[in-house]
Amino acid sequence: QNQLVESGGGSVQSGGSLRLSCSASGDRNGRACMGWFRQAQGQDREAVASIYPGGRSTLYGDSVKGRTTISVNEARDTIYLQMDSLKPEDTAMYYCAAGPHYWHCPILTSEKYNSWGRGTQVTVNP
Repeated sequence: QNQLVESGGGSVQSGGSLRLSCSASGDRNGRACMGWFRQAQGQDREAVASIYPGGRSTLYGDSVKGRTTISVNEARDTIYLQMDSLKPEDTAMYYCAAGPHYWHCPILTSEKYNSWGRGTQVTVNP
């Protein structure tokens, strides 16, 4: 498993942007697939985006498609989530996730991931 630490959350006005980061340490094979998920208060966890670091292929949830970009650095130990045109409904705790399932990546199924960060809060004000 990997240790994942998210950063970059905060409070922004509607229409603004944020860039989240997730720093990973541990077994590189254990982060062959990485992703971002979010959970708003009182709601189920929702998939945001996933990336296959080895090939840079990506997949996005419908609610953020076109407004969000997931990326990875060359060392494959940090992933980013660039969020633009933020809306109040984007308010949630954002979690980074990693898993060894390179054969089925990118994927938005949370059960595939076995390493999770503690989350970073994003609040979008109207």
